[in-house]
Amino acid sequence: MGAENENKTLTINGETIAPGENKLLQLNIARLPTGTLIDIPVHVFNGKRAGPTVLVQAGLHGDEINGVETLRRMLQENKFAIKKGAVIVVPILNIFGFIHFSRDVPDGKDVNRSFPGRKTGSLASRIAHTYTEQILPQVDFGIDLHTGGSQRHNHPQARYTSGDAQSEALAKAFNAPFYFASKLITGSFRKATYKMGIPTMVYESGESMRFDENAIAIGMRGVENVFQFLGMVSKGKKVKQEPSIHLESTRWIRAPRAGMFIPQVGNGEAVNKGQVLGLTTDTFTKKNKKVKAPYDGHVICVNHQAVVNQGDALFHIGR
Repeated sequence: MGAENENKTLTINGETIAPGENKLLQLNIARLPTGTLIDIPVHVFNGKRAGPTVLVQAGLHGDEINGVETLRRMLQENKFAIKKGAVIVVPILNIFGFIHFSRDVPDGKDVNRSFPGRKTGSLASRIAHTYTEQILPQVDFGIDLHTGGSQRHNHPQARYTSGDAQSEALAKAFNAPFYFASKLITGSFRKATYKMGIPTMVYESGESMRFDENAIAIGMRGVENVFQFLGMVSKGKKVKQEPSIHLESTRWIRAPRAGMFIPQVGNGEAVNKGQVLGLTTDTFTKKNKKVKAPYDGHVICVNHQAVVNQGDALFHIGR
């Protein structure tokens, strides 16, 4: 193999990973009050032949466990045996949140609102800083796995940054049932990578602290689809997949009144303008209010909370 076709050597946290080498590294972050060290496990798979380096991560919010299980299964099934380029796999970024069943770190701060972070900042900021300094300089593309928040169940969907053609191409190649542009949020991982010129897509599916087999299966297949799109793996047997539907815009439909919430459509369903999506009703059956679709579109998230307050987000609709 000519030197020009050999992949680059990666250097993370002072350790080198040569072409053709795989390593499990530990990024030291901090200690628990007991003195126990907390490290972020980082799996690195460096192919022999030249190609892009892709970061695949989950657990940025510690309670979003579908992505964690997606990457665990892919590691177990040796799905990162790439031929070209390299893959950096981080199954759990927010270790603190994971062990506390929490979205955030113990001081209540969100790591995904703390990028690029500061060395002497809050715990969330220090995690973001270490990650920005050690991992991101190696990366050409990013895949970030998430779920909906508490009680909000996201139908499988890929999100990209508006105006970033490469992140849109990644989201389309991932081939979730839906994909659409999503705004950059200050302090988010995706905004930090955007500023660094790293096209990044986000996969959202399921809800926090609940395994969803469909979400996991689509996530595993989606990551492999991106590897094929980037030419990092040999083309396997082609599996027929329904094409991803592009949504031009999305909108949250909120509770018109407080009460019991009864959905009447399924997640992922196509709906028509004026169609009844669900009801909010008081416990005495004296009053109820129909929640209707504002336009033709698709349901991409349903709130599973049975009792809601006025203004709570009930459905996310895309068109």
